[in-house]
Amino acid sequence: MAELAFEGVSKVFADGTEAVRDFNLDVGDGELMILVGPSGSGKSTALRMLAGLEDATAGTIRIGSRVVNDIAPKDRDIAMVFQSYALYPHMDVAANMGFALKMQRTPREAIAERVGAAAQRLGLSDLVSRRPRALSGGQRQRVAVGRAIVREPQAFLMDEPLSNLDAKLRVEMRAYLARLRQELGTTTVYVTHDQVEAMTMGDRVAVMRDGHLEQCDRPQVLYDRPANLFVGGFIGSPEMNFARGHLESVDGDVDLVLGGQRLRLHSHLPDAVLMRAGEPVVVGIRPETLSYLPPGVDSDHAIEAPVVLVESLGSDLLVHCELDAPAVFTEDQLEVAQEVGGATAVDEVRARFTARLEPGLRLAAGDRVRLAVDLDRAHFFDPDTTLALR
Repeated sequence: MAELAFEGVSKVFADGTEAVRDFNLDVGDGELMILVGPSGSGKSTALRMLAGLEDATAGTIRIGSRVVNDIAPKDRDIAMVFQSYALYPHMDVAANMGFALKMQRTPREAIAERVGAAAQRLGLSDLVSRRPRALSGGQRQRVAVGRAIVREPQAFLMDEPLSNLDAKLRVEMRAYLARLRQELGTTTVYVTHDQVEAMTMGDRVAVMRDGHLEQCDRPQVLYDRPANLFVGGFIGSPEMNFARGHLESVDGDVDLVLGGQRLRLHSHLPDAVLMRAGEPVVVGIRPETLSYLPPGVDSDHAIEAPVVLVESLGSDLLVHCELDAPAVFTEDQLEVAQEVGGATAVDEVRARFTARLEPGLRLAAGDRVRLAVDLDRAHFFDPDTTLALR
Protein backbone atom coordinates (compact mmCIF):
# COMPACT_ATOMS: atom_id res chain seq x y z
CA MET A 1 0.00 0.00 0.00
CA ALA A 2 1.06 3.59 -0.52
CA GLU A 3 0.05 7.21 -0.27
CA LEU A 4 -0.69 8.96 -3.58
CA ALA A 5 -0.38 12.65 -4.37
CA PHE A 6 -1.04 15.17 -7.12
CA GLU A 7 0.86 18.42 -6.62
CA GLY A 8 -0.10 21.27 -8.95
CA VAL A 9 -0.77 18.86 -11.80
CA SER A 10 -2.06 20.13 -15.15
CA LYS A 11 -2.71 18.47 -18.48
CA VAL A 12 -2.96 20.32 -21.78
CA PHE A 13 -3.48 18.23 -24.91
CA ALA A 14 -1.86 18.97 -28.28
CA ASP A 15 -4.97 20.76 -29.56
CA GLY A 16 -4.81 23.18 -26.60
CA THR A 17 -7.55 21.57 -24.53
CA GLU A 18 -6.83 22.02 -20.82
CA ALA A 19 -8.23 18.82 -19.30
CA VAL A 20 -6.80 19.25 -15.78
CA ARG A 21 -5.50 22.42 -14.18
CA ASP A 22 -3.53 22.98 -10.99
CA PHE A 23 -4.85 19.77 -9.46
CA ASN A 24 -3.84 19.08 -5.85
CA LEU A 25 -4.97 15.96 -4.05
CA ASP A 26 -3.55 13.63 -1.39
CA VAL A 27 -4.81 10.05 -1.06
CA GLY A 28 -4.02 8.37 2.24
CA ASP A 29 -2.49 4.95 2.66
CA GLY A 30 -5.34 2.41 2.38
CA GLU A 31 -7.93 5.05 1.49
CA LEU A 32 -10.66 4.70 -1.13
CA MET A 33 -10.75 8.03 -2.93
CA ILE A 34 -13.55 8.69 -5.42
CA LEU A 35 -13.08 11.16 -8.27
CA VAL A 36 -16.54 12.26 -9.38
CA GLY A 37 -17.85 14.84 -11.79
CA PRO A 38 -19.75 15.29 -15.04
CA SER A 39 -18.38 14.24 -18.41
CA GLY A 40 -15.37 16.34 -19.36
CA SER A 41 -14.50 17.25 -15.78
CA GLY A 42 -10.99 15.75 -16.04
CA LYS A 43 -11.40 12.86 -13.62
CA SER A 44 -10.37 10.09 -16.05
CA THR A 45 -7.46 12.18 -17.32
CA ALA A 46 -6.22 12.61 -13.74
CA LEU A 47 -6.43 8.84 -13.22
CA ARG A 48 -4.62 8.11 -16.48
CA MET A 49 -1.81 10.48 -15.48
CA LEU A 50 -1.50 8.61 -12.19
CA ALA A 51 -1.31 5.35 -14.13
CA GLY A 52 1.26 6.76 -16.55
CA LEU A 53 -1.03 6.45 -19.58
CA GLU A 54 -0.95 10.23 -20.03
CA ASP A 55 1.98 12.56 -19.38
CA ALA A 56 1.42 15.48 -17.01
CA THR A 57 2.06 18.87 -18.63
CA ALA A 58 3.00 20.38 -15.28
CA GLY A 59 3.19 19.39 -11.63
CA THR A 60 4.33 16.36 -9.67
CA ILE A 61 2.73 12.95 -9.20
CA ARG A 62 3.84 10.73 -6.32
CA ILE A 63 3.22 7.09 -5.49
CA GLY A 64 4.56 6.46 -2.02
CA SER A 65 7.83 8.36 -1.73
CA ARG A 66 8.58 8.18 -5.46
CA VAL A 67 7.98 10.91 -8.03
CA VAL A 68 6.62 8.89 -10.95
CA ASN A 69 6.25 11.51 -13.69
CA ASP A 70 8.98 9.89 -15.77
CA ILE A 71 8.45 6.27 -14.67
CA ALA A 72 6.85 3.86 -17.15
CA PRO A 73 3.37 2.51 -16.29
CA LYS A 74 4.65 -1.04 -15.78
CA ASP A 75 7.14 0.17 -13.17
CA ARG A 76 4.67 2.20 -11.06
CA ASP A 77 3.40 -0.82 -9.12
CA ILE A 78 -0.27 -0.04 -9.69
CA ALA A 79 -3.09 -2.09 -11.20
CA MET A 80 -5.87 -0.57 -13.29
CA VAL A 81 -9.43 -1.81 -13.84
CA PHE A 82 -11.01 -0.41 -17.00
CA GLN A 83 -14.61 0.28 -17.95
CA SER A 84 -14.34 -2.11 -20.91
CA TYR A 85 -12.97 -5.05 -18.84
CA ALA A 86 -10.11 -5.43 -21.42
CA LEU A 87 -10.07 -9.24 -21.19
CA TYR A 88 -8.29 -11.40 -23.75
CA PRO A 89 -11.07 -13.32 -25.56
CA HIS A 90 -8.85 -16.31 -26.47
CA MET A 91 -7.74 -16.91 -22.86
CA ASP A 92 -9.74 -18.52 -20.08
CA VAL A 93 -10.40 -16.83 -16.75
CA ALA A 94 -7.30 -18.22 -15.06
CA ALA A 95 -5.02 -17.13 -17.91
CA ASN A 96 -6.56 -13.65 -18.00
CA MET A 97 -6.09 -13.20 -14.26
CA GLY A 98 -2.51 -14.44 -14.30
CA PHE A 99 -1.31 -12.80 -17.52
CA ALA A 100 0.43 -9.84 -15.88
CA LEU A 101 2.26 -12.18 -13.51
CA LYS A 102 3.34 -14.32 -16.45
CA MET A 103 4.78 -11.23 -18.16
CA GLN A 104 6.73 -10.52 -14.94
CA ARG A 105 8.17 -14.06 -15.16
CA THR A 106 6.58 -15.05 -11.87
CA PRO A 107 6.99 -18.82 -11.26
CA ARG A 108 4.09 -20.91 -12.51
CA GLU A 109 3.33 -22.33 -9.06
CA ALA A 110 3.11 -18.85 -7.55
CA ILE A 111 0.80 -17.69 -10.36
CA ALA A 112 -1.51 -20.66 -9.81
CA GLU A 113 -1.60 -20.02 -6.06
CA ARG A 114 -2.38 -16.31 -6.37
CA VAL A 115 -4.95 -16.80 -9.13
CA GLY A 116 -6.65 -19.54 -7.12
CA ALA A 117 -6.82 -17.39 -3.99
CA ALA A 118 -8.21 -14.40 -5.92
CA ALA A 119 -10.75 -16.58 -7.76
CA GLN A 120 -12.01 -17.98 -4.47
CA ARG A 121 -12.29 -14.51 -2.94
CA LEU A 122 -14.23 -13.28 -5.99
CA GLY A 123 -16.50 -16.32 -6.30
CA LEU A 124 -14.92 -17.37 -9.60
CA SER A 125 -13.46 -20.76 -8.62
CA ASP A 126 -15.99 -22.65 -10.75
CA LEU A 127 -15.39 -20.40 -13.78
CA VAL A 128 -11.60 -20.39 -14.16
CA SER A 129 -11.68 -22.59 -17.28
CA ARG A 130 -14.28 -20.50 -19.12
CA ARG A 131 -13.58 -17.91 -21.82
CA PRO A 132 -14.88 -14.33 -21.40
CA ARG A 133 -17.67 -14.83 -23.97
CA ALA A 134 -19.23 -17.45 -21.67
CA LEU A 135 -19.42 -15.02 -18.73
CA SER A 136 -22.02 -12.48 -17.69
CA GLY A 137 -21.16 -8.79 -17.41
CA GLY A 138 -20.77 -9.01 -13.65
CA GLN A 139 -18.55 -12.08 -13.93
CA ARG A 140 -16.34 -10.37 -16.51
CA GLN A 141 -15.97 -7.40 -14.20
CA ARG A 142 -14.95 -9.67 -11.34
CA VAL A 143 -12.33 -11.27 -13.59
CA ALA A 144 -10.97 -7.80 -14.40
CA VAL A 145 -10.82 -7.02 -10.68
CA GLY A 146 -9.16 -10.38 -10.02
CA ARG A 147 -6.48 -9.62 -12.58
CA ALA A 148 -5.68 -6.49 -10.58
CA ILE A 149 -5.77 -8.29 -7.22
CA VAL A 150 -3.27 -11.03 -8.11
CA ARG A 151 -0.62 -8.41 -8.84
CA GLU A 152 -0.73 -7.25 -5.19
CA PRO A 153 0.01 -3.65 -6.21
CA GLN A 154 0.54 -0.59 -4.07
CA ALA A 155 -2.68 0.91 -5.43
CA PHE A 156 -5.76 0.05 -7.48
CA LEU A 157 -6.98 2.52 -10.10
CA MET A 158 -10.55 1.99 -11.32
CA ASP A 159 -11.99 3.94 -14.26
CA GLU A 160 -15.81 3.73 -14.21
CA PRO A 161 -15.70 -0.07 -13.82
CA LEU A 162 -19.46 -0.48 -13.35
CA SER A 163 -20.84 1.80 -16.06
CA ASN A 164 -21.39 -1.06 -18.54
CA LEU A 165 -23.60 -3.02 -16.13
CA ASP A 166 -27.37 -2.79 -15.79
CA ALA A 167 -28.82 -0.91 -12.82
CA LYS A 168 -29.49 -3.94 -10.58
CA LEU A 169 -26.11 -5.53 -11.22
CA ARG A 170 -24.39 -2.19 -10.72
CA VAL A 171 -25.85 -1.91 -7.20
CA GLU A 172 -24.74 -5.47 -6.38
CA MET A 173 -21.22 -4.94 -7.73
CA ARG A 174 -20.93 -1.61 -5.94
CA ALA A 175 -21.48 -3.29 -2.59
CA TYR A 176 -19.20 -6.16 -3.60
CA LEU A 177 -16.32 -3.87 -4.55
CA ALA A 178 -16.70 -1.80 -1.38
CA ARG A 179 -16.56 -4.91 0.78
CA LEU A 180 -13.61 -6.33 -1.17
CA ARG A 181 -11.65 -3.11 -0.82
CA GLN A 182 -12.22 -3.12 2.95
CA GLU A 183 -10.90 -6.69 3.15
CA LEU A 184 -7.80 -5.94 1.06
CA GLY A 185 -7.07 -2.50 2.54
CA THR A 186 -5.33 -1.41 -0.65
CA THR A 187 -5.14 2.27 -1.59
CA THR A 188 -7.72 2.83 -4.33
CA VAL A 189 -8.63 5.70 -6.64
CA TYR A 190 -12.02 5.17 -8.25
CA VAL A 191 -13.45 7.33 -11.06
CA THR A 192 -17.19 7.63 -11.63
CA HIS A 193 -19.77 10.10 -12.94
CA ASP A 194 -22.41 8.55 -10.66
CA GLN A 195 -22.69 10.56 -7.46
CA VAL A 196 -24.66 7.77 -5.74
CA GLU A 197 -21.72 5.44 -6.37
CA ALA A 198 -19.40 8.09 -4.99
CA MET A 199 -21.44 8.70 -1.84
CA THR A 200 -21.89 5.04 -0.97
CA MET A 201 -18.36 3.79 -1.64
CA GLY A 202 -15.77 6.46 -0.90
CA ASP A 203 -13.86 7.23 2.29
CA ARG A 204 -13.55 10.65 0.71
CA VAL A 205 -14.94 12.11 -2.50
CA ALA A 206 -13.21 14.63 -4.76
CA VAL A 207 -15.71 16.59 -6.86
CA MET A 208 -14.26 17.86 -10.15
CA ARG A 209 -15.51 20.30 -12.77
CA ASP A 210 -13.75 21.63 -15.87
CA GLY A 211 -10.44 20.10 -14.78
CA HIS A 212 -10.56 21.78 -11.38
CA LEU A 213 -11.06 20.29 -7.92
CA GLU A 214 -14.17 21.92 -6.46
CA GLN A 215 -14.22 20.19 -3.05
CA CYS A 216 -12.82 17.07 -1.40
CA ASP A 217 -14.19 15.66 1.83
CA ARG A 218 -16.10 12.81 3.42
CA PRO A 219 -19.39 12.06 1.61
CA GLN A 220 -21.58 13.33 4.46
CA VAL A 221 -19.64 16.59 4.69
CA LEU A 222 -20.13 17.20 0.96
CA TYR A 223 -23.83 16.60 1.43
CA ASP A 224 -24.21 18.74 4.56
CA ARG A 225 -21.73 21.51 3.76
CA PRO A 226 -21.20 21.95 0.02
CA ALA A 227 -18.57 24.57 -0.74
CA ASN A 228 -20.45 26.07 -3.65
CA LEU A 229 -23.54 25.93 -5.83
CA PHE A 230 -22.09 23.29 -8.16
CA VAL A 231 -21.24 20.81 -5.40
CA GLY A 232 -24.61 21.40 -3.74
CA GLY A 233 -26.41 20.60 -6.97
CA PHE A 234 -24.23 17.67 -7.98
CA ILE A 235 -24.29 15.77 -4.69
CA GLY A 236 -27.65 14.34 -3.65
CA SER A 237 -30.46 12.45 -5.39
CA PRO A 238 -32.93 13.92 -6.14
CA GLU A 239 -30.74 16.97 -6.49
CA MET A 240 -30.94 20.09 -4.34
CA ASN A 241 -33.65 22.63 -5.20
CA PHE A 242 -32.41 26.15 -5.99
CA ALA A 243 -34.24 29.46 -6.19
CA ARG A 244 -33.17 33.08 -6.36
CA GLY A 245 -34.51 35.35 -3.64
CA HIS A 246 -33.46 38.12 -1.30
CA LEU A 247 -33.31 38.83 2.43
CA GLU A 248 -35.29 41.55 4.18
CA SER A 249 -34.99 42.88 7.71
CA VAL A 250 -38.39 43.05 9.43
CA ASP A 251 -38.70 44.32 13.03
CA GLY A 252 -35.36 42.88 14.04
CA ASP A 253 -35.93 39.59 12.25
CA VAL A 254 -34.80 38.50 8.79
CA ASP A 255 -37.16 37.12 6.14
CA LEU A 256 -36.25 35.13 3.07
CA VAL A 257 -38.37 36.41 0.19
CA LEU A 258 -38.99 33.97 -2.65
CA GLY A 259 -41.23 35.55 -5.26
CA GLY A 260 -44.40 36.54 -3.42
CA GLN A 261 -43.70 34.36 -0.38
CA ARG A 262 -41.87 35.02 2.87
CA LEU A 263 -40.12 32.64 5.22
CA ARG A 264 -38.91 33.78 8.66
CA LEU A 265 -35.27 32.80 9.16
CA HIS A 266 -34.04 31.46 12.46
CA SER A 267 -31.75 33.75 14.43
CA HIS A 268 -29.15 31.01 14.94
CA LEU A 269 -28.33 30.78 11.23
CA PRO A 270 -24.77 31.90 10.34
CA ASP A 271 -24.06 35.62 10.50
CA ALA A 272 -22.87 35.40 6.88
CA VAL A 273 -26.52 34.77 6.00
CA LEU A 274 -28.33 37.01 8.48
CA MET A 275 -26.08 40.02 7.78
CA ARG A 276 -27.04 40.04 4.09
CA ALA A 277 -30.42 41.66 4.72
CA GLY A 278 -31.39 43.69 1.67
CA GLU A 279 -29.23 41.62 -0.63
CA PRO A 280 -30.01 38.84 -3.11
CA VAL A 281 -29.17 35.22 -2.26
CA VAL A 282 -29.55 31.80 -3.77
CA VAL A 283 -31.25 29.36 -1.43
CA GLY A 284 -30.73 25.60 -1.73
CA ILE A 285 -33.31 23.25 -0.21
CA ARG A 286 -32.97 19.48 -0.36
CA PRO A 287 -36.15 17.51 -1.23
CA GLU A 288 -36.12 15.58 2.05
CA THR A 289 -36.14 18.82 4.09
CA LEU A 290 -39.60 19.68 2.75
CA SER A 291 -42.68 18.25 4.48
CA TYR A 292 -46.38 18.33 3.71
CA LEU A 293 -48.51 20.86 5.61
CA PRO A 294 -52.20 19.89 5.95
CA PRO A 295 -54.83 22.60 5.34
CA GLY A 296 -55.38 24.87 8.33
CA VAL A 297 -51.90 24.36 9.83
CA ASP A 298 -50.04 27.67 10.16
CA SER A 299 -46.30 28.12 9.68
CA ASP A 300 -44.01 31.08 9.11
CA HIS A 301 -41.53 28.95 7.19
CA ALA A 302 -43.70 27.38 4.49
CA ILE A 303 -44.10 27.76 0.74
CA GLU A 304 -47.20 27.18 -1.37
CA ALA A 305 -46.95 26.09 -4.98
CA PRO A 306 -48.86 24.27 -7.73
CA VAL A 307 -47.98 20.61 -8.37
CA VAL A 308 -46.76 19.90 -11.89
CA LEU A 309 -45.79 16.23 -11.57
CA VAL A 310 -46.07 13.41 -9.03
CA GLU A 311 -43.79 10.36 -9.11
CA SER A 312 -44.49 7.39 -6.85
CA LEU A 313 -41.40 5.35 -5.90
CA GLY A 314 -43.25 3.08 -3.49
CA SER A 315 -41.26 4.13 -0.45
CA ASP A 316 -41.45 7.84 -1.32
CA LEU A 317 -43.56 10.29 -3.27
CA LEU A 318 -41.62 12.80 -5.36
CA VAL A 319 -43.78 15.89 -5.79
CA HIS A 320 -42.55 18.42 -8.35
CA CYS A 321 -43.79 21.98 -7.88
CA GLU A 322 -43.31 25.31 -9.63
CA LEU A 323 -42.34 28.13 -7.29
CA ASP A 324 -43.07 31.81 -7.90
CA ALA A 325 -39.36 32.71 -7.82
CA PRO A 326 -36.59 32.86 -10.45
CA ALA A 327 -34.81 29.60 -11.19
CA VAL A 328 -31.08 29.16 -10.67
CA PHE A 329 -28.95 27.18 -13.08
CA THR A 330 -25.50 25.74 -12.70
CA GLU A 331 -23.25 26.34 -15.72
CA ASP A 332 -24.03 23.05 -17.45
CA GLN A 333 -27.78 23.46 -16.81
CA LEU A 334 -27.65 27.03 -18.13
CA GLU A 335 -26.10 25.92 -21.43
CA VAL A 336 -28.90 23.41 -21.97
CA ALA A 337 -31.62 25.89 -20.98
CA GLN A 338 -30.25 28.55 -23.33
CA GLU A 339 -30.12 26.11 -26.22
CA VAL A 340 -33.75 25.18 -25.62
CA GLY A 341 -35.32 28.54 -24.85
CA GLY A 342 -32.80 31.33 -25.36
CA ALA A 343 -31.39 33.79 -22.82
CA THR A 344 -34.63 35.76 -22.43
CA ALA A 345 -36.62 32.63 -21.69
CA VAL A 346 -34.04 31.50 -19.14
CA ASP A 347 -34.38 34.77 -17.20
CA GLU A 348 -38.12 34.17 -16.94
CA VAL A 349 -37.96 30.51 -15.88
CA ARG A 350 -39.55 29.80 -12.53
CA ALA A 351 -37.85 27.56 -10.00
CA ARG A 352 -38.90 23.93 -9.93
CA PHE A 353 -38.95 22.34 -6.48
CA THR A 354 -38.99 18.62 -5.74
CA ALA A 355 -40.26 17.41 -2.37
CA ARG A 356 -39.70 13.87 -1.05
CA LEU A 357 -42.92 13.15 0.82
CA GLU A 358 -44.74 10.25 2.46
CA PRO A 359 -46.15 7.77 -0.09
CA GLY A 360 -49.73 7.83 1.28
CA LEU A 361 -50.47 11.43 0.27
CA ARG A 362 -53.11 11.92 -2.42
CA LEU A 363 -51.65 14.59 -4.67
CA ALA A 364 -51.91 15.11 -8.41
CA ALA A 365 -50.78 17.59 -11.05
CA GLY A 366 -52.80 20.77 -10.78
CA ASP A 367 -53.21 20.62 -6.98
CA ARG A 368 -51.76 23.32 -4.77
CA VAL A 369 -49.58 22.10 -1.96
CA ARG A 370 -48.12 23.76 1.13
CA LEU A 371 -44.67 22.62 2.16
CA ALA A 372 -42.87 23.35 5.42
CA VAL A 373 -39.18 24.12 4.94
CA ASP A 374 -36.61 22.97 7.48
CA LEU A 375 -34.57 26.18 7.35
CA ASP A 376 -31.97 24.78 9.75
CA ARG A 377 -30.92 22.52 6.89
CA ALA A 378 -31.23 25.09 4.09
CA HIS A 379 -28.16 26.26 2.20
CA PHE A 380 -27.41 29.81 1.15
CA PHE A 381 -25.08 30.88 -1.66
CA ASP A 382 -23.72 34.14 -2.98
CA PRO A 383 -25.39 34.62 -6.41
CA ASP A 384 -22.26 36.24 -7.86
CA THR A 385 -19.45 33.99 -6.60
CA THR A 386 -21.71 30.89 -6.15
CA LEU A 387 -19.81 30.20 -2.90
CA ALA A 388 -21.66 28.96 0.17
CA LEU A 389 -22.42 31.51 2.86
CA ARG A 390 -21.13 30.15 6.17
